[in-house]
Amino acid sequence: MAKLERVKTGIPGLDEMLGGGFLPETANLVEGAPGTGKTTLGMQFIYNGIVKYNEPGIILTFEEFPQQYYADAAGFGWDFKDLERKGLLKIIMTSPEVSRRDIESVGGIIENYVTEMGARRIVVDSMTQFGRLTRDPVELRALEYNFINALKREGLTSVLTRESPVLLGEAPQDDSLGFVVDSYIILRYVEIESAIRKALLVLKMRGSDHAKDIRQFEITGKGFVVQSKFEGQEGILSGSPRRMADSFVKAFVNP
Repeated sequence: MAKLERVKTGIPGLDEMLGGGFLPETANLVEGAPGTGKTTLGMQFIYNGIVKYNEPGIILTFEEFPQQYYADAAGFGWDFKDLERKGLLKIIMTSPEVSRRDIESVGGIIENYVTEMGARRIVVDSMTQFGRLTRDPVELRALEYNFINALKREGLTSVLTRESPVLLGEAPQDDSLGFVVDSYIILRYVEIESAIRKALLVLKMRGSDHAKDIRQFEITGKGFVVQSKFEGQEGILSGSPRRMADSFVKAFVNP
C-alpha cells in the first residue's frame, strides 16, 4: 500500500508528532486559549509552505487586519508583504457570512486565488466566529461541514484556529467542529511547580497514526517549536499536573 505524501508544516517537532505532516486536502483544527500560539502556528504553516515546499497559501481572517499579520510575521523574520507582491500569499479579511457564501459559490474569490496563485494551503483564523451565524448546534455543524468540504474541493489543506475559553487545563468537550475536522491539535497553558508552561496534544488524526503524548512547546524568535515530552507528570490537561510517583503512592500505598 502506497504511503500518502504528507503536507509538512515545517515546524520543528510537530511533523514528527503528526506522522510526517498533515494528510493532503484535510481540515486541521488548532484550538487554544488567547496567547498560546494558534495564529503563529498557522502563519508558520503558510510561510514554510511557500518558502520550503513551493506551495502558495491564503490566510482568511475574520478578526485581524492584514497589517497585523505583516507586523506579527516580521517579528519572526517572515516578509509577508514581499510574498504577497510575488503572488505567493494572499491575506483576505472578511466575515464568516461572506466567506461561506463565497466559497460555496462558483467563481468566488478563494476559488479565483486558488486558480491564479496555485494556492495549496489555507489558514482560517478563526472558526470561533462561525458561532455568530446561528445558535442552533445542528445548523452550526452543517455550516461548518459545508465550509470545510468546500475548502477540500478546492484542493486546499487547511489549518483552522479556534479560541478556547479555557485558560488552564480541562480537556475539551466533544463538539460539532471537533467531529467534522480530520485532525485536532490542542494548545494549553499548564502550571507546573509554580511556573506556567505550554503544552500541545494531537487529540485525533483521522486516517493516520500520531503521537499520543503531551509535549512542551515555546514561541521563539523563529516561531513555534515543539520540545520534549512532559516526563513524570500526569493530569497535564486537567490543570492540576502531579508527579506520577506521588499519584502512585496516594493510590496504592496510603490506606
